[in-house]
Amino acid sequence: MGSRPPGGLVAGPNITTSGGEAAWMDSDIEVVVEDPAWRSAVPRVEEVARRAALAAFAEAGTDGAVTVLLTGDREVKRLNGDHRGKVKPTNVLSFPPLHPGLPGDVALALGTVRREARVAGRSVMAHLSHLVAHGVLHLVGHDHLRAGEARRMEQAEARIMRRLALPNPWRGVA
Repeated sequence: MGSRPPGGLVAGPNITTSGGEAAWMDSDIEVVVEDPAWRSAVPRVEEVARRAALAAFAEAGTDGAVTVLLTGDREVKRLNGDHRGKVKPTNVLSFPPLHPGLPGDVALALGTVRREARVAGRSVMAHLSHLVAHGVLHLVGHDHLRAGEARRMEQAEARIMRRLALPNPWRGVA
């Protein structure tokens, strides 16, 4: 996304996935649930977000640090306005780190994610997983401004979702 929220969010400890398998390399992933409604929308939401971030780092063949902020439309609207000049909520925002070694940030808006999931006929959990992966892919250098890079990013997202045993978000999309 380019600019970063003032103060940023701080990365937490290395994690392991459920089942005890080691996390991808040395990835630091912290999930901050700012809007408690996320917990009723997605059971074990912190674990879901961590797994999606880990899968995205694994797809990219790298490690990294990210803080995933699960918040509401109002906060994402503010961040979008402050940092992108677009005064509206969006589903996910990515903020690369200001300095090497610091975590990047990914912020998601619950209301927007819920609406999009409903329209697409997907679960909120699957859509959240896709959008966390999408945000992390931005942090590791993927983009979708041009057709070729958009296609590569979509293919990476499809592989991540397969790794998570979730539906391909691009299947059936024209």
